[in-house]
Amino acid sequence: MDCDLTCSTLHGYFDNELSAASDAEFKRHLEHCSDCVAELDACDFVRDSLQRSHIYEQAPALLRRKIRVDLRSFAPTTAPSQLLPRRWLAAAALLFAAFVVWRVIPSYPREEDYQAEFAVGIVDAHLRSLLPGEVTNVNSADPQTVRAWFEGKVKFAFPVRDFADHGFSLQGGRLDIVQGRTVVALVYASGEHLVNVFIWPTREADVFPRAGSRQGYQWIDWRKDKVEFCTVSNTPSAELQQLQRLLAE
Repeated sequence: MDCDLTCSTLHGYFDNELSAASDAEFKRHLEHCSDCVAELDACDFVRDSLQRSHIYEQAPALLRRKIRVDLRSFAPTTAPSQLLPRRWLAAAALLFAAFVVWRVIPSYPREEDYQAEFAVGIVDAHLRSLLPGEVTNVNSADPQTVRAWFEGKVKFAFPVRDFADHGFSLQGGRLDIVQGRTVVALVYASGEHLVNVFIWPTREADVFPRAGSRQGYQWIDWRKDKVEFCTVSNTPSAELQQLQRLLAE
């Protein structure tokens, strides 16, 4: 799904679990989001298919008789009237625990899991760009030329600047894919190192820079004015932090 809304929001709507305000907001969102409409249609199809399908088999009579015989061979250590309620309580407790695990845990993925998945996508996209002929779609140090190339290809505004005076010279830009999302990639050179700056629109609130590393590559991610940025390179961390500060100004 290419939409910026999280899957938990869509599935919360599908399962009638959103608040009245969130439900109304999501219905307005559906009026102009074909991705979410298609995802809801797919959910309806899966649910209807499961309801119509026969995904169980009845045990043969011979097997049922054998199970009943085996059950009778067990002599209860307590009176049946006392044993049955305890079994029901134990079964209810197990079912409740399974329900909590199924419903709660998928809706709130751990932050470290998200960060790890995010780092994989960002670093993999950076490594792909280092292959011959993959660095830029438009090769220019002129911000206006680079900005003009992106016009009509993306539907959001983002800054394009050259920081050659600070040691980061603009090389150009390209369109890229990160975690299934089409993003803008601006490319800078810092000495012998190339730096990718991935940019995409978001509905999430602004956040201060978050940093991480993977396979020797550093990344810094932040959000500002409904746009998310992420710089990634094997340049020293201090240099990447300097570029982040320049971009955030």
